[in-house]
Amino acid sequence: MLALLTVSVCLLAGCSTGASDAKSPAGDTAKTHTQGAEALRLELHATDGQEHVPVTVGGRVRVEGGTITQVSLSTADGRAVPGERAPDQKSWAPSDDLKHGTTYRLTAAATGAGGHRTTRTVTFTTLAESDGFTSTYTPGNGSTVGVGMPVSLTFNKPITDKKAVESAVEVSSDSGQTAVGHWFGGQRLDFRPQEYWKPRSTITVRIHLAGVKGAAHSYGEQDQTLRFKVGRSQVSTVDASAHTMKVVRDGTTLRNIPITAGAASSPTWNGQMVISEKLISTRMNGATVGYAGQYDIPDVPHAMRLSTSGTFVHGNYWGNDSVFGHSNISHGCVGLNDTKGGADPGQDAAWFYDNSLIGDVVVVKNSHDKVIAPDNGLNGWNMPWSEWTAGSAR
Repeated sequence: MLALLTVSVCLLAGCSTGASDAKSPAGDTAKTHTQGAEALRLELHATDGQEHVPVTVGGRVRVEGGTITQVSLSTADGRAVPGERAPDQKSWAPSDDLKHGTTYRLTAAATGAGGHRTTRTVTFTTLAESDGFTSTYTPGNGSTVGVGMPVSLTFNKPITDKKAVESAVEVSSDSGQTAVGHWFGGQRLDFRPQEYWKPRSTITVRIHLAGVKGAAHSYGEQDQTLRFKVGRSQVSTVDASAHTMKVVRDGTTLRNIPITAGAASSPTWNGQMVISEKLISTRMNGATVGYAGQYDIPDVPHAMRLSTSGTFVHGNYWGNDSVFGHSNISHGCVGLNDTKGGADPGQDAAWFYDNSLIGDVVVVKNSHDKVIAPDNGLNGWNMPWSEWTAGSAR
């Protein structure tokens, strides 16, 4: 983890660390000695001689119990690094991220009550660019998602110290639900609660990976907090044998939609699937999913992704109206009636697209295929809770 150099200065002359104070009872006398005093604490985001300091936090200074009076940050060859002090004079940061693989000298001074002053100097070296790791994540900051949306992080390098990395990521909900992490291999970490997120809750994700060692010669660089909101609850259930999809929002059935699912030779996965992407129009080429030469449609309307392997719920304008609600003809997707170009808002596909969020759940049942794998898309809900928690490194 990233080290902090903290310097504390006692502000009352009567303070001592001698044996007599160690024997003093914690009572009114001790309170009298410290009443009105606040320790002057100067924090530098590196210790002297430290290596692998993240460029996003290196050079930062913070003080408690006083104000910053002077900061000097320069490279080993003497080039000054500009920075700015906060209006309250309690923190200072470089104007830009530092350079990778560079040695810096940082001197900071602070003054507390009664004129007490402390100054400290450290020399540190930032992380080499080749030694850093980062993550991409979903959902995005500020988004509103469905109740099935997990927090999913994908790392750009394999992680071997999974405990250290997972412990640096905190996921919490204002509903009080507890989210637990699960590793899918060495580069993907998902978090979810035992049940779907409570509707209209707010989820906070704190990523404190800066300085965390994830593997040999691999240190984190991210330090950020993001929040997203959970919208209403919407779970749609596809019955592949009945050729229908029932859309339920907050416990009320909104619509029963006739659909076509996967044909006998290419059935749709069963299980709970989370919408991970919405595309108003997209090309679907069978060659990308093992059906070369069987189809290549350049303008599939109202497409919403359910799996990494290519399962979508989407509009279908090329099938006869008679197939919807009566037969399964697709290559594994769930098809809803639509028009070419998707311009008719009265079509079932347009309505479902407009009324769906990323993170909504689509459950498929009674299909002649197995349950989708939990890591095929954002579909960890298909894993029993005991197995999910067993995949945590904490």
